[in-house]
Amino acid sequence: MDLGIQRRKALVCASSQGLGYACALALAQEGCEVFINGRDLHRLRLAADTLQRDTGAQVTPVQADIATDAGRLALLRACPEPDILVNNNAGPPPGKLADWDHAAWMGALESNLLAAVFLIQAVLPGMRERRFGRIVNITSAMVKSPHPAMGLSTAARAGLTAVSKALSREAIVDNVTLNNLLPERFDTPRQAFMVQRLMAEQGISHDEARRQIADTLPAKRFGDPAEFGAACAYLCGAQSGFMTGQNLQLDGGAYGGLV
Repeated sequence: MDLGIQRRKALVCASSQGLGYACALALAQEGCEVFINGRDLHRLRLAADTLQRDTGAQVTPVQADIATDAGRLALLRACPEPDILVNNNAGPPPGKLADWDHAAWMGALESNLLAAVFLIQAVLPGMRERRFGRIVNITSAMVKSPHPAMGLSTAARAGLTAVSKALSREAIVDNVTLNNLLPERFDTPRQAFMVQRLMAEQGISHDEARRQIADTLPAKRFGDPAEFGAACAYLCGAQSGFMTGQNLQLDGGAYGGLV
């Protein structure tokens, strides 16, 4: 399927690795001009070089911390009129309510709610004026299936979900959509961290830790980031203009609810 987004400008946050990179790759494969982002300049440049080599797309790396005003400004200076915005950022570590002080809560809100909200605020008017825009937020399966250890992430990302839903009802009249992707257990550096954490907690091997985590899903495997990137690309395509305010779960069947 031709998604009809060749030469569209795509700004993909936190995309030097993991699910952000998978989205950048899928959009580059569709012919988008891609602006990728990360804090580690060496890793970012490697990612940009790899994307250009593998897809032939124009790729611009932007080193920036999107949880800061200066970081967001750097992104928007590099790509002031994106047609596509993919919001993404590393989530806070698991923990316990008793350990989350004011600074922990503010850090989660800055990184996983406000960073995305301020970028949406900056690009949405232009998208509506140009009558094309696709905003995709990478949130988490925990938005619909909260877990006590993931309270920081759940709270911040549920807030982003609510804001995006409200905005989606206004923006669609101008062919601008806002949707969310809810991943769980994809084979990324985030899951590598979770594997190491489980190994330390239980004193088990790497393979056993991966097996235990994969077995929590009906699919009995980790998700392939390429599967995630393909879903993101579709939500950014011309054919998805009637779909907005939705939460698409990519979780190997983990969610037990009906809706």
